[in-house]
Amino acid sequence: MSLSASDMQRLVSLLGTEQDTSQLRHTLQQKQQQGNNLAKETDKLMKAFTALPIGPDQRQRKLQKDRLLNDFSAALNSFQRTQRHAAEREREVVARVRASSRVSSGGQPEDSFGNAPQNYSQVQAQAEAFNEEDLRLIQERESAIRQLESDITDINDIFKDLGMMVHEQGDMIDSIEANVETADNCVQNASQQLTQAASYQQSYRKKICILLIVGAVGIVVIGLIIWGAVKQ
Repeated sequence: MSLSASDMQRLVSLLGTEQDTSQLRHTLQQKQQQGNNLAKETDKLMKAFTALPIGPDQRQRKLQKDRLLNDFSAALNSFQRTQRHAAEREREVVARVRASSRVSSGGQPEDSFGNAPQNYSQVQAQAEAFNEEDLRLIQERESAIRQLESDITDINDIFKDLGMMVHEQGDMIDSIEANVETADNCVQNASQQLTQAASYQQSYRKKICILLIVGAVGIVVIGLIIWGAVKQ
C-alpha cells in the first residue's frame, strides 16, 4: 500500500502540467482503485486476525497485532493524503479550465458578469465559442473527483474499523488477564488448602502413634502387674 501511495503521488504531481494526459489520468485512476481495493482486503484480513482465539501467548499476539495495525494505519494515512492531494489538484484544473472557457458548473455559458444570456442568439453565439474539449475535460475531471471523494470515504470507514479492533482487542486482553488472575488465585487457594490438609493429616498420624505407644506401654505394665501377682 505504501508503494501504491508513492506511485500515486508521483502521478498526482504531474496533474495540471504539460504531462497531464488522458493516459496519465487513466494510470492514476488504476493505481487509485488498486490501492483502495488493497486497503479493503487488508481490512478484512485484519478483522480475521483479530477474531482468532487468543491462547496463552496473548501478549505476543497483541504485540504482533499492534505492530500490524500501526503499519497499516501509517500506510492508510499516506494513501489518503495522496487521495486528498489528487482531488485538490483535479479541482484546481477544473477551476482553471472553467475560468478560461467561462463554463458554469452546469455546463451553461455565462457572460463576463456571471449572468446567463437571455436570448437565443446570445446562447447560440457563446455556445459556438466554447471548446468542446474543455467541456469533456471538465466532465472527466469532475467524475474523477467524485470517485476520489467516494474512495476517501471508504478509507475513513476502514479507519473506524481499526479503532474498533483496537478497542475490542484491549477489552479481550483485559478479560483474559482477569480470568488468568482469578485462576491463579484459585490455584493458590487450593494449594494452601492442600498444605493445611497435609499438615492436619500429619498431626493426626502423630497423635495416633502416641496413643498406640501409650496403649502398648499400658498393656505391658498391666501384664507385668498381673504376672507378678500370679507368681506370688
